[in-house]
Amino acid sequence: MQRHFAKTIEELKGLIKEWSAFSADAPVVLLAVSGGIDSMCMAELFNSLEEPVPFALAHCNFRLRGEESDGDEALVSDWARTHSVPLHITSFDTEKYASDNAISIEMAARELRYGWFADLCSQHGYKAVAVAHNANDNAETFLLNLLRGSVLKGVTGMSVISPLPCAPGSDAVLLRPLLKCTRKQIEGYMLAHRVKYREDSTNASSEYKRNRIRNTMI
Repeated sequence: MQRHFAKTIEELKGLIKEWSAFSADAPVVLLAVSGGIDSMCMAELFNSLEEPVPFALAHCNFRLRGEESDGDEALVSDWARTHSVPLHITSFDTEKYASDNAISIEMAARELRYGWFADLCSQHGYKAVAVAHNANDNAETFLLNLLRGSVLKGVTGMSVISPLPCAPGSDAVLLRPLLKCTRKQIEGYMLAHRVKYREDSTNASSEYKRNRIRNTMI
């Protein structure tokens, strides 16, 4: 999996023209790390590259799960400190934002985090944000869009590289370096390398549409 990840990063370097001009000492990519198995795996893989890619971490506390959310933040903070990686942390009143804007909690969290990522890229010069979407997530997105009745473009799934969502005018791009990796591969890597991660208790609930697809269809 490490070799496959390194190959994906090399391919992405070729797609981002500015990449070769980045300073070797300045973070190039901002990793969105929740503390869950996928994002912690992504952080470990970036940290293990033989040809290092300077990166920083960004963690959002959406204040939706009380002490569990705080535990996620503590894990990410500890990992960043242990590996001497720059870390950005913020928290949101997600429920209030959703209520004020008459949108779902899922959409509120999406708008809040990507808006913040865009701000961090602007402030610190990051040119890319990496998220840990994997092959299973892509299948879920395909089915979700299909059920919504999306047009052809909407049911093609996610791309390895795309514009940063919810951030009009941002020069940063969104990277999905784990998109071709399955959840079983990720689980195997984490077990083999004994990497700590947090399990989101809401994943077992089918309250949200994506969870219903994951828990009942996939």
